[in-house]
Amino acid sequence: MKQILIIGGGSIGERHVRCFQQTGRAEITLCEMRDDLRMDVSNRYGLNQCFSSLHEALQNAAFDAAVICTPAHMHILMSLDLAAAGCGILIEKPLSTSLQGTSQLQTAVSSAQLPVSVAFVLRQHPALQALKKSVVDGRFGRPVQIVFIGGQHFPYYRPAYREIYYSRHETGGGAIQDALTHMVNAAEWIVGPITRLIADAEHCVLDGVDVEDTVHMMTRHDDILGSFSLNQHQPPNESTLTVICENGAARFEAHHCRWLSCTEPGSEWTVEETIQIERDDLFMSQAEAFLDQLDKNGDPACSIDEALQTLRVNLAALESVKTARWVDI
Repeated sequence: MKQILIIGGGSIGERHVRCFQQTGRAEITLCEMRDDLRMDVSNRYGLNQCFSSLHEALQNAAFDAAVICTPAHMHILMSLDLAAAGCGILIEKPLSTSLQGTSQLQTAVSSAQLPVSVAFVLRQHPALQALKKSVVDGRFGRPVQIVFIGGQHFPYYRPAYREIYYSRHETGGGAIQDALTHMVNAAEWIVGPITRLIADAEHCVLDGVDVEDTVHMMTRHDDILGSFSLNQHQPPNESTLTVICENGAARFEAHHCRWLSCTEPGSEWTVEETIQIERDDLFMSQAEAFLDQLDKNGDPACSIDEALQTLRVNLAALESVKTARWVDI
């Protein structure tokens, strides 16, 4: 059994507690500063040990790894403390809200040869994995364009959005850092890193916050063109990522848990595979993959270098919104 410390008892922290526990391969300890929340999560999942701070946890117990589920601006400093303690680390997305400390973290992790991964959970989706394989294997020829269109009613899914990290860019809030970063990372995973971009964004609808809830972004992945359109206020929860290649196209529909293909001009999409999946299933797969990495039986699902590239995209998009200019990455 691996000893796993979950840092942060909010909604994502609780999900990690539940999903790591359900693997049957980990004993969970929670670190949460709020007394009521710490006790609530601890009692609900029958945890034997809890701490109110990371310092207290590292002083009083030993862990194989920790999962960082705090607001994004805290990720790097916590990761450095964990690296110094020799812990493996799973860091919730995004990696951070700035580049400060990222080079030190890369050096610390490399020097200690620690298992580290970043939790871009879409990489665990079987339909997206199958789409990626079809593109990488060249089934549809050379990729030339990637297009994302999506949105959901964020207050419906996160009613407390005004009181959490989402309300400020400095803590990882806004549509660019909170939601769009998932699809940016997925797109870079499939067709390669974004090399330049221009973005437009606005706060259009969501009450009680000033951060952007609507984003349009055009990208270049070297010679591959991309576009991303997202809002966090439309009624339907829909998310579609399409890769257009020389000899066909492949599409991932997250809301239908499936992927499709089309190769004949004028023809309809063909459903390649529909996956029966619950939301926790992706996090269970992510937990299993990270535990495999701890056992030296697998590579990181998303490496620090890959997550750092996506962080650079987040920062470039925010800069482009301010300057209304193309930004090179």
